[in-house]
Amino acid sequence: MESQFPILQIMDCNGQIVSPMYKDNISEDFVKKFYKQLLRIRLFDRKAVSLQRQGRIGTYAPFEGQEAAQVGSALALEPADWMFPTYRDHGAAFVFGHSLRNILLFWNGRNEGCVPPNGKRIFPPGIPIATQIPHAVGAALAEKIKGSNHAAIAYFGDGATSEGDFHEGLNFASVIKAPVVFFNQNNQYAISVPIEKQMNTKTIAQKALAYDIPSVRLDGNDVFIVYFETLKALERARNGDGPTLIEAVTWRYGAHTTADDPSKYRDQIESNNRREETDPLLRIERWLKNEGLYEEKWIRQIETDAIQEIELAIAEMEAFPKANPADIFDYVFAEPTWQINQQKEEYLRLIGGEAK
Repeated sequence: MESQFPILQIMDCNGQIVSPMYKDNISEDFVKKFYKQLLRIRLFDRKAVSLQRQGRIGTYAPFEGQEAAQVGSALALEPADWMFPTYRDHGAAFVFGHSLRNILLFWNGRNEGCVPPNGKRIFPPGIPIATQIPHAVGAALAEKIKGSNHAAIAYFGDGATSEGDFHEGLNFASVIKAPVVFFNQNNQYAISVPIEKQMNTKTIAQKALAYDIPSVRLDGNDVFIVYFETLKALERARNGDGPTLIEAVTWRYGAHTTADDPSKYRDQIESNNRREETDPLLRIERWLKNEGLYEEKWIRQIETDAIQEIELAIAEMEAFPKANPADIFDYVFAEPTWQINQQKEEYLRLIGGEAK
C-alpha cells in the first residue's frame, strides 16, 4: 500500500528541487515568502514554550518541526475559506490571519482567545480529538448550499484517524461532495503511542479508499509540496468535485504538550537527527546557499520584526485581567442547568472563589 501512496516532494533535505515540473515556480521571492512565515511561527512557538515555563501562560502544545505543513496549507487558502484547527495548529491560524494576542489569550485561559478577527473564519481550536472534522464538513456543506466557491480545511493528527468522527466526517463529505480538505499532520505519535501500535494501515492516505475520496501522501517538511497539493485539493473542492485527504508526514521535535516528557516513550536521538537532516527551515536555507541567495542580514531582520510582533502581543495579552474560573461553567449552555450551577459552586468553594 505504501507503493500506491508514495511520499511526494518538491524540495529535498539538501535544498535541491527534485520535481522538475515545479522548477519554474520556485523563484527567490517565492521561497523567501514561505521562509519568512516558517521562521515567524517557529520563533513564536519557542517563545510560547518559554512563557509556559515562566508560568505566564498555561499548558501549551508546541509544533516545532511541523511548520512546513502548517505554513504551506495556510498560504493555499483564500481569505474567505474556513479553517478548523486543532490545539496544535496555531501556527497555521497565525499565518491565516488570526490575532497573535488572541492566540496567546487562548493559552492563558481566556475565552477571547477563541475569537478570530472580523472576517476570518477560524473555528475555535479542537481540543477533543477529531471533533472538528464533522464541523468542517458542515461548514463546507453550508457554502455549497449557498452556492459560494469557499472551501474548508480541517486539521488533525494521526491519532484522530482512529476516531469515529474522522470516519463519519469523511463518509458524509464523500456522499455530499463537500468542498473540504482533510489535512492530516502525521507526526507519527498519538501522544505516547507510535503509529504502528494504533493502526495496521501503512499510511493514513489509504484510509480515503473506503470512502472513494482521492488522497495524497506528502513530505510534510517540504513547504512547497504542501502548498501546491493543498492548492490543488482546494481547487478541486471549489470546482464541485468534493473532498480530498492529504497526509503530510512530519515530525514534532518536542513534547506533545508542556505537561509531557517525550523521552519516556520516544528516542530523542532520532528527534535530534531529524532536526539536522529534515528540518523545514534548514532545507530552504540550503537552497538559498545553493543558489547564492543566502543573506544573514535578511534573516536577522525577519527575526527582529517577528520578535517585536511577538513581544507586543505578549504585552497585550498580559494587560488583560486574569481569566475568571467561572467562565468554564458559564459558557456551556445559554441558560445554566442546576447541575452546572452546583458544579460551579463546589469548584469555586474548592479554589476559594465566589460564584458570580
